[in-house]
Amino acid sequence: MGEKKTVRRTGRYAYRPDYAVPPGNTLQETIDALGMDQKELALRTGLNKKTINQIIKGIHPLTPETALRLERSTGVPAVMWNNLESNYRDQLARLLDEETLAEHMDWLKSVPLKELTTRGLIQPCKEKLEQLRQVLKFYGVANVEAWHQYWEQPTFAFRKSPSFEGKTAAIAAWLRACELAATDIETEPFSKKDFRTSLKKARQLTTQEPSEYISALKDLCSDSGVALVLLKEIRGAPISGAAKWLHKDKAMIALTLRGKRNDRFWFSFFHEAGHIVNDGKKETFVDSDENKGRQEERADRFAADFLIPRRHLKELETLEDEEEVNEFAYSIGVHPGIVVGRLQNDGLLDWSEGNDLKQTLDWDSIPA
Repeated sequence: MGEKKTVRRTGRYAYRPDYAVPPGNTLQETIDALGMDQKELALRTGLNKKTINQIIKGIHPLTPETALRLERSTGVPAVMWNNLESNYRDQLARLLDEETLAEHMDWLKSVPLKELTTRGLIQPCKEKLEQLRQVLKFYGVANVEAWHQYWEQPTFAFRKSPSFEGKTAAIAAWLRACELAATDIETEPFSKKDFRTSLKKARQLTTQEPSEYISALKDLCSDSGVALVLLKEIRGAPISGAAKWLHKDKAMIALTLRGKRNDRFWFSFFHEAGHIVNDGKKETFVDSDENKGRQEERADRFAADFLIPRRHLKELETLEDEEEVNEFAYSIGVHPGIVVGRLQNDGLLDWSEGNDLKQTLDWDSIPA
């Protein structure tokens, strides 16, 4: 019989047999050594000869009751028979699983393997079957069929966006990495009241430098039951942010630095916060520039109104130069770059104008 080699994380090789040895092999060797045949063993154990024969061939399971009978009939402890049976069934299941997995190797081509390995989210493997196992473990599913059932379910709002078509594996990889990071963040039990209070305090942070406000923003979120994760987007996944409930007492907001300007960052944060405040706990929202629908429009309005309340819109429309933008921003307590971004979005300012008032964000400026 041949044997397969698998590389462990330590770099050492561990043998994994490509066959399963039934406990019946040991049973046959045992009765041979005792000078006993199958008929005599059947009489001693009170089992019929057919059952004994099927146990030896690995067809009939060796039950705990049978193990006790064999202990008394052969002198070999029942625990050994039980362990042999357990190992046999486990190996049979693994071999069957390997056959099933081998039928879906092509699916790996859709997964951003290079980025996942570069980020240390999975280990690189020369053996494709082991690589597939690691990828499935990363995604938190048992097999490829389960991956499709879970990550392509309708409750993931990104399934509704045309801009995400054909990008499910990359988007799911980014979202899963965010989930794993969020799991390690300790939070208080979620409170909508406390979260709204935290959002008001978060708005005050917009006037600070990224190196100052990122840590404070994370603390504000965790104190009200929300894990805030900042993670670089994965190639092929044009994502600004995501909102998801990890369980009933803990939500997650995940953000990229897409756009690399503070107006974009803060709008994305409050957009995702809008999903947490206003939408249900069963749907996952992954957002890009092209997302549409009632819930996305409501989250956009939530973010816009939180950053620049509607009572200031008439004054906003009268701004004519950078000095007035700075004065207006100071008067309402937000960064001037946010005001410029709003003017551009509302068509009151060309996209090429006023950008020098925005903060530029990069990953080097973001605290770990």
